[in-house]
Amino acid sequence: MVHADKALKSYKPLFSRALNAAPERLHFAAHSHHLWPDVSFDAHMQAWNDAARLADRKWEHVFGDVIPAAQRHIADELHLPDASSIAFASNTHELVQRIFSARPKDGPIDVLTSDGEFHSFRRQLARWEEQGLVRRRTVPCAPFESFTERYLAAVAEKEPDIAFVSHVMFQTGLRFDGIDALAARARPDGMWAVIDGYHAFMAMPVDFGRAAKSAFYLAGGYKYAMAGEGAAFLQAPAGFGPRPVNTGWYAEFADIEASPKNEVGYSKDGMRFMGATFDPSGLYRFNAVRDMLASEGLDTKAVAARCGALRDRLEAAIASGKAGVLKEAQILRPNVDGPRARYLALRDPRALAWMSELLRNNVIVDARGDVLRIGIGLYHDEADIDALCGKLARLGG
Repeated sequence: MVHADKALKSYKPLFSRALNAAPERLHFAAHSHHLWPDVSFDAHMQAWNDAARLADRKWEHVFGDVIPAAQRHIADELHLPDASSIAFASNTHELVQRIFSARPKDGPIDVLTSDGEFHSFRRQLARWEEQGLVRRRTVPCAPFESFTERYLAAVAEKEPDIAFVSHVMFQTGLRFDGIDALAARARPDGMWAVIDGYHAFMAMPVDFGRAAKSAFYLAGGYKYAMAGEGAAFLQAPAGFGPRPVNTGWYAEFADIEASPKNEVGYSKDGMRFMGATFDPSGLYRFNAVRDMLASEGLDTKAVAARCGALRDRLEAAIASGKAGVLKEAQILRPNVDGPRARYLALRDPRALAWMSELLRNNVIVDARGDVLRIGIGLYHDEADIDALCGKLARLGG
């Protein structure tokens, strides 16, 4: 809990541009669209200036400096043994398609997943199933306390071609705790393990080091990495999918002149999953944000602890009735222990109506079905939580 005599340091000055652009707004959707810190503006301008200064030679700088720096940042965050295992794309959906295109299979690909996956993957999987390209098996997230055990049991019962599961479920915050066990079963000529880490990456400390040699990991900059669009990445284990069918010329950028003339060439590292020309400004912003955090002495553990203290303050206000009708909602706590999602999830049939009413009052939250999500970021402090509670207290029943 947060006590009055231990006020948290405010990091609002790091976000002055975004906050001053809409000073009356209360933005509590950091889990959906994180506000950008000021350093990202300077980085975005640097991307433009580099394009103007270097023109045709811009990509030498992007591949020689910008991408390696981003790879190092991600490897440090996830404790990866090899930063060269990382490829980039404009969004994770693009990378998912490359993974599936790289999976050798005569007939439909057998996929084991959950009913808590994000809409893009759920929709793509359903469409592939319509076309007879995949066979889908789904493990329900509920009951939450047994999800990891039930998912791993389903893998053991009938090993899929691809096991695809979120590290943290986007709607409820449920955490999958079987990554290492799942990765231990993966092999290039057998099951592939793919972890959607978007709601875990830089939201909570993640050690993917042991799993990295045999599992894929997807995430990006749009949410907790505070870098905005265009900075999605894939950690690809060596030996898995050496020649994706869905490919672009950047997949052989490093060896384009040395590629055999009688076949399509690929990089040997994670860059084999690259596509074609893309906007690199997201990676400029990502690198700048990571450098900013380092200069402030902040790591993911510290940011998560700070946001967790503010979440505790909000939960206490809800429980005491200071947030009005939200006291009637069910606060979802899907994980018995360990790190929690960086948002508060409340289940109630009125979730969408509450979201709309708050939006009309310039309070930004979001709702997924009957779950209201309130996301907390580095730009919030105790005064913001109190102001939010004041707005929540006026919600209609």
